[in-house]
This record gives sequence, C-alpha cells and structure tokens, in this order.
Amino acid sequence: MQVVRTVAEVRAALVALRAGLGAVGFVPTMGALHEGHLSLVRAAKEGCGSVIVSIFVNPTQFGPNEDFAKYPRTFEADCALLEAEGVDLVFAPQVEEMYPQGAATFVEVEGLSDRLDGASRPGHFRGVATVVAKLFHIVQPTRAYFGQKDAAQVAVLRRMVRELHFPLELVACATVREADGLAMSSRNRYLSVEERKQALVLKRALDAIAALQAAGERDAAALRAAGLRVIEAEPAAKLDYLKLVHPLTLEDVARTEGETLVAVAAWIGSTRLIDNVVLGDRV
Repeated sequence: MQVVRTVAEVRAALVALRAGLGAVGFVPTMGALHEGHLSLVRAAKEGCGSVIVSIFVNPTQFGPNEDFAKYPRTFEADCALLEAEGVDLVFAPQVEEMYPQGAATFVEVEGLSDRLDGASRPGHFRGVATVVAKLFHIVQPTRAYFGQKDAAQVAVLRRMVRELHFPLELVACATVREADGLAMSSRNRYLSVEERKQALVLKRALDAIAALQAAGERDAAALRAAGLRVIEAEPAAKLDYLKLVHPLTLEDVARTEGETLVAVAAWIGSTRLIDNVVLGDRV
C-alpha cells in the first residue's frame, strides 16, 4: 500500500493503477476510521479494480467554535486498517496542499446546502462540496463511496456531481451500527460511558417513527411528534433538528407517501451526533 502526500504523487500513482486494474474506487475520509469506513472500502473493492482512500481533516467544513482542533487523528492506526483491507493507495495531504496560500475558490450547492446540517452549521456544506470537488478532480475515480449516515451530505454531493458533470458514480452505502444500534461515527469516541447510553435516544426516536409509519400513519407532523416524545424523554439530549424530508431535495414533506428521509441531530453532552432512516421503498 502506497501513502502519498501531494497531488503530483497521487496522479503519478494513478497512472500505474489505471493501466492494469480498470475501475478506480474512492473513499474520502477524515480518518479516525471505524467499521463504517471499512464497509465503504469493502464495497469499493467489490466493485472496482483498485481502491484509493483519502485521509484529510478538512478545515473548511468546521465552524469557528466546532471541533476541528480536537477531531481525532489516528493516522498510523488508520493506515494499518487500510493495509489489512487491501487498499492500494492512501492520499493524505497537508492543508497547504489542498488549500494553497490565498485560495479563494469554493463550491456551493445553493439552497440544498442550507438544509438539515447546513442550517445548523452555516458554511459546512460549502466546505464539504469544495474539498470533495477537489478530491474528485485529483483522483478522478470511477466510483466514489459515502455512508448513508451522512444523508444530507450525500444529497448535496449527488447534486454537485450531476450539475458539475463529474464523470463518476456516487455510491451511498448503508449506515453501519454498533450492536446496540448506535450509528458508527468517529465522534462517538468523545462520549463518556453514560453519554454513550444516552446517545441511543436518536435511534429510539427513529425506530418510533418507523414503527408508526409501518402501522399506517402517513402524516409527517404526527410522525415527527412521536419522535419528539422519545427525544424529550431523555433529559441529556439537546435536540438540534428532527425532520421528515425528501431524500434528494431535503425539503420538508407533509405526508410520507413516497420515499422519505427522517433525519435527526442532537447534542449528547458536548458531542453532536446525527442519524437517519429512510421510510418507504428506495427508488
């Protein structure tokens, strides 16, 4: 497994990879890898001849009071995991490589970037879209793999790929959960033992909504109210949002007649967690 740090190095390595192995699978990450990331790597290996993983904690997607400085960085352990999975190339640039001094070019998906996490974290999706566009341009993958846990991010990037005509397929893979149902996240390591238990309220709220919908309820307000009752029963949880939206536009829906994304974000202590479930058959 090669580890490269510069754009020139990754492009040189790609020439050799593409020469004999066909499709290139790409998994962008910020490191602090867990089983959710590794499931994306395995999906990429199944569908592609070679797999590239990027590890880059992207400063432009963090707000001024967010956790950029303390975001977990476990590079050596990450590389060991990726090598064990048979990854061909790790691209781990420095900030200066991705954002040269004086960089003033950004990508923003207007409208969509202001919904869900974008409403709570102004500028977040501009940072995400910018760095992913840069990575797509550098790596030029055949397919790029993302986790469904970050459903709003997936929606933003799908539109960016379509509107900027990136010649790649964006693949969203199912959320990977701990045995008790907590969605895997690099930020879970911030949680204390007690907070770890309290964090399960997000999944319980989603389960309550899904159960009520399965029983025949289609009114979004009634479904949301059922989830809110679950959240409100956990004093440690501070709700950011609980919304029922269209999975592609992220616009609120009044009824769950078609495919509907139920997305939740809440703070448990000082840690902000997200989760979601999709109601209805996938289209």
